[in-house]
Amino acid sequence: MTTTFSDVDVVLPCLDEAEALPWVLSRIPAGWRALVVDNGSTDGSADLARSLGATVVHEPRRGFGAACHAGLTAATAEVVCFCDCDASLDPGLLIPFVREVQEKEADLVLGRRRPQARGAWPAHARAGNLALARMLRRRTGLRLHDLGPLRAARREQLLALDLTDRRSGYPLQMVVRAADAGWRITEHDVPYLPRTGASKVTGTWRGTWQAVRDMSRVLGEAPTAGRAVR
Repeated sequence: MTTTFSDVDVVLPCLDEAEALPWVLSRIPAGWRALVVDNGSTDGSADLARSLGATVVHEPRRGFGAACHAGLTAATAEVVCFCDCDASLDPGLLIPFVREVQEKEADLVLGRRRPQARGAWPAHARAGNLALARMLRRRTGLRLHDLGPLRAARREQLLALDLTDRRSGYPLQMVVRAADAGWRITEHDVPYLPRTGASKVTGTWRGTWQAVRDMSRVLGEAPTAGRAVR
């Protein structure tokens, strides 16, 4: 089977990431489109991203989920990927993820973060992620280790999930609703680097546990079997 990997949009939620943008955008695979979703930056991120060749989407409503969903609805490619915009993850790592989706070996591919340096993933953030992974297993049966932001899936399927969370619960809601719909979900190790700049969510215990509360709310949703088609 001949497979092409050019019809891909990469959604990059962005809030004051001017320092990281040049590296992140330089790592977008050739032929893919970078969708930088500016979520109210005051450091010139939007103008810089545009000057570097990215398509800029403006989302004034603050929230990680709001930015991600604005990127998803602006996407037009067959496959949509998500990646943080802080240089902690290399978007070039998405190439095998996209291959797996396009060759119909999986419906949703996730990156399991593997820290490459001391301090790349603070202890409180790892603890919160572990707790959520355990709750997810009880809720869906999925034996995932991480709910990280690096991921790929087909655009039409993602839109059919009817995702509603606009805060930190968005990535988890995507996985929960995909599991309810019977998607094939796979997970692969990816190197996790120290982020550039200060974290907006997991940089503090307070931010981490706010994210955990958002995600716990998502896990309390009633099952949505049949919501989306494969």
